[in-house]
Amino acid sequence: MAASTSVSVAGFKGSLGKSSFNGGEDYAMLAAKSAPNVVRIGKPVRAQPMMKNVNEGKGVFAPLVVVTRQIVGKKRFNQLRGKAIALHSQVINEFCKAIGADGKQRQGLIRLAKKNGEKLGFLA
Repeated sequence: MAASTSVSVAGFKGSLGKSSFNGGEDYAMLAAKSAPNVVRIGKPVRAQPMMKNVNEGKGVFAPLVVVTRQIVGKKRFNQLRGKAIALHSQVINEFCKAIGADGKQRQGLIRLAKKNGEKLGFLA
């Protein structure tokens, strides 16, 4: 026993006739009065990256890092931090060349340096 329902949408924009629920106004007129013409959407909110440091605010050097960031400003601080990380990576690369370590070992040393930096508070 299947029941079929048919819906006609041929004249949806105003030709549905007079409505019996609002004094004879057209449905299109009601829709025009109640719906805004323009929907404004604000600037999309950008989600913060989820690369949080689990040791943030902890470590021996964390207070020094936080104070330095407040003094020099976040943009300049991140530039300085980037330069320091790049220099440290160069030192690790030169060390690996000197002892003959392969790329996998070098990558492991760089990861270890990052973990140690987090624990000590350099990445606070």
